[in-house]
Amino acid sequence: MKWPEHGGQPNKIFALKGKTNDHNFFDFSANINPLGPPHELKANLLTAFDQFEKYPDPDYHEETNLVAAHAGVHRDEVLLTNGGSEAIFLVTQLFSGKKALIIEPTFSEYERACQVYQLSVSHVSLRLDHDFSFPLEKVLSNLEEVDVVFLCRPNNPTGTVVTIEDVKALLEKGLECQTTIIVDEAFIHFLPPGITDLTHLMDTYTNLILLRSLTKIYAIPSLRLGYVIAKPNVIGHLKKNQIPWSINGVVASFLPSLVTQDVFIETTQSWLQEQLELLTTELTNLGFYYSPTCVNFYLLKDLEQRTDTEELFEFLLNNKIIPRHTHTFKGLNGKYLRMAVRSAEENKYLLETLRNWREKTC
Repeated sequence: MKWPEHGGQPNKIFALKGKTNDHNFFDFSANINPLGPPHELKANLLTAFDQFEKYPDPDYHEETNLVAAHAGVHRDEVLLTNGGSEAIFLVTQLFSGKKALIIEPTFSEYERACQVYQLSVSHVSLRLDHDFSFPLEKVLSNLEEVDVVFLCRPNNPTGTVVTIEDVKALLEKGLECQTTIIVDEAFIHFLPPGITDLTHLMDTYTNLILLRSLTKIYAIPSLRLGYVIAKPNVIGHLKKNQIPWSINGVVASFLPSLVTQDVFIETTQSWLQEQLELLTTELTNLGFYYSPTCVNFYLLKDLEQRTDTEELFEFLLNNKIIPRHTHTFKGLNGKYLRMAVRSAEENKYLLETLRNWREKTC
């Protein structure tokens, strides 16, 4: 069975399962902000129309300044990209033909980029039997054998976060053995205020590269906007390999509105933590396992059917809920479902559906 590589593809799921898509469903497979885009973007649509007949600045000078100020780094440490995926592929190209380590289960595009640029890949697994905790000692023992490490923080699909102390340990060891640590922070804006990003480590560790996405937090996945944070010499190499005008002018024109959305982000974080508390309490009461997430998605498994999620997947689909399968995540092998945190009403409907499932399976 050919499962889609990513979430947010309802037509493929319905076709795969031989069902008719009546467009009346709840998509829990895509991890975007359930609050939707900031309202200011709608007001800027007419202004964006004026960009249709203009070439963007090929250096994105003003836009780069805005993003750098927003991220709290120097402008020569930032490169805008066509979404997080371009950032992944551009950075991977720097290590063509070398050796990479990927911490699994995680986003599949790291491995795909490594295949494109002919990196040999080894894997270390999160501790599945200990709530997907980070296996620091095992990763450290592999650093001397590789040139680059791919780490997702917060991790997709588990929603878990490697501690700052563990990241520092990796970076220290990486400096000793000349290994670069790439940390994908695509979902960093969803984290509660007590958990910080890694930009404050940039001045200390020359072997740190951060990847960011703006499409998740602002619920604009069709617009494709991300960026890389790295030392200026690394950014210079990336620029040489980047396709000219990689970011279209319409998307770039939204940046002044996006980088001023501090209240929007704070509102999202507060709302999300409330929903997570509600969801996790009810899931525990219903006898489900969920990964200890800090962000807007989590892994789900019925503790009474530990090795099989196919029946639950079908049940949810029959009730107009599209979960994200995990067949394409190394180490998970379909034994979990990844669920997004959606609107309050959608989350309520999910819990009601899971209650019906529990009554059915009792």
